[in-house]
Amino acid sequence: MKKSLLALAALTAFVGAASAQSSVTLFGIVDLGLRNQDNGSAGSRKTLSQDGYNSSRLGVRGIEDMGGGLKASFHLEGGISADTGGQGGSNGTVTANWNRRSTVSLMGGFGEIRLGRDYTPTFWNNTAYDVFGTNGVGSYTNHWSALGSGAVTQVRANNTVAYHLNAGGLWVWLTVAPGENLPGQKYTGGRVNYAAGPFAVGISAGKTDTGATPDFKEFNVGGSFNAGFATFYAQYGKNDFGSASQKRFYAAVGIPVGAATLKASYAKEDGSSDVWDATQFALGVVYDLSKRTAVYANYARLDNGGSAATGAKFTTSGSGPAFTKGGENSTGYEFGLRHSF
Repeated sequence: MKKSLLALAALTAFVGAASAQSSVTLFGIVDLGLRNQDNGSAGSRKTLSQDGYNSSRLGVRGIEDMGGGLKASFHLEGGISADTGGQGGSNGTVTANWNRRSTVSLMGGFGEIRLGRDYTPTFWNNTAYDVFGTNGVGSYTNHWSALGSGAVTQVRANNTVAYHLNAGGLWVWLTVAPGENLPGQKYTGGRVNYAAGPFAVGISAGKTDTGATPDFKEFNVGGSFNAGFATFYAQYGKNDFGSASQKRFYAAVGIPVGAATLKASYAKEDGSSDVWDATQFALGVVYDLSKRTAVYANYARLDNGGSAATGAKFTTSGSGPAFTKGGENSTGYEFGLRHSF
């Protein structure tokens, strides 16, 4: 009997040790809010919209510790249309269950080698230094343009091979996506970010082969400073496609007040043509009810440059009516609830 008990104890200890070396986690975010958007002569629209604070998603990730400092992991994450219960988008080619990220990685002292669909480093440098996190009516992405290039890599890319190295506050990220003969998907880019104490700064560059000459090129440099009473953000970026270009200027601040954070941002787009000119001013507040649940409110006004015939047609979100004339203004406000798990 004693031998049986000892054998059972040994088996239990072995299983416990094995399970401690591997883990699988289910996670997600549900973010919904009431939104109103007014797009000039195109009219206005009231909606129950999502992603005013964070992007709604459902995911599963896991990691295996193989010993000797070597680990393997996977990450599957898909957007969800929480207002209707539908699937949350495509991968640029087809409707995809895991359109946000689907990767497998090998990690060790050498860094991380990551394969699959993922963010592009040029996008991540933009979202890292946007006080609104590129979400909602105040997002910095509202007035970005691919300049008619057909590039679909401004946020994510398919079939990527990436290398990540994090060491002493330095983060190096290099990505190559072969495109697999699909137009607008062949991407090469990288990012270097350094954070120390209250300071952080990052620079990124990338290009997308659109199947024709020339390539679509992106460049961005951004930074933040946490002064205690507030965190300040600044960015400069530039997109190029042949003779077409768009320069981006951005400044923002986030001010913590107890459980709340107040936000304000100003952005200006200066294009080689007024079809890409715009300015945007945004205000927001987030109040944390707990570590996982928050309520928020945002307001933004976007002024398009140019005339009715040739002006820009950017909007404060994609949930309102499309512009019928260029050069008009778009305003949006939203009140929402976000829960993460």
